[in-house]
Amino acid sequence: MTDIIERATRFRALHERDEPLLLPNAWDAGTARLLTHLGFEAVGTTSLGVANMLGSRRADGRELLDNCRTIVAATDLPVSADLENGFGDAPEDAARAVAAAWECGAVGGSIEDHTGDRARPIYAFDLAVERVHAAVEVARRLPVPFLLTARAEGLLYPGADLDDVIRRLQAFEAAGADVLYAPGLRTLEQMRTVVSAVRRPVNVVMGFADPAITLAQLAEVGVRRVSIGGALSRLALRAFLDGAAAMRAGRFDFVRQIVTIDRLYEAFPS
Repeated sequence: MTDIIERATRFRALHERDEPLLLPNAWDAGTARLLTHLGFEAVGTTSLGVANMLGSRRADGRELLDNCRTIVAATDLPVSADLENGFGDAPEDAARAVAAAWECGAVGGSIEDHTGDRARPIYAFDLAVERVHAAVEVARRLPVPFLLTARAEGLLYPGADLDDVIRRLQAFEAAGADVLYAPGLRTLEQMRTVVSAVRRPVNVVMGFADPAITLAQLAEVGVRRVSIGGALSRLALRAFLDGAAAMRAGRFDFVRQIVTIDRLYEAFPS
């Protein structure tokens, strides 16, 4: 218990400083250890990365929680869990997902308003807020200061409306969310608008944003946490596909670019 309390306290403090927290997303023990070795201060899980690892379009709740437990065991860094929609539509599902993440050793986690249904991708406003409120209530009752992130996903779907996304983030803040997150922000001006509309720390995912934006610019507009979602997983798979395609074509020049075993061993304890 002492260890998880220390991680939780450290994770919360990382959101209270002026410098943005870089929160890379790991998808297995090896990537968690590599990110730890590189000097990051915390890691997040990624549902897309887990799905990619499993060779499916989507991982289920059990698979995501098992993966979270594996990553927690692989690093001494604070871990924040990607809990998608809480693995169900009801507020009680979101609440149970937070409790399950804590049982896996995570000290933070995110609940989103994406339903997982292409026909109706975003929950109705009132239900979305109820789900965040239920998750917050459980997070506050845990014996550790679990950091809850509330995600408004509307910008990722047709008919995106930044004003509606901000309205949701403000309601999530009022419901008690610790961090606010709107995937799909692409410009510094959009980010500045969101940051100025709320009082809690804002997470920006750079997997959707203009890649020319720098960390210094994110700090200047007030972003307090920067994640990458499944982008590192997709980057690794791009290298895999390119190498495998070269091999299939009878070429092996890609081996000049592979990481050395010694460099990997620097991060892997045994």
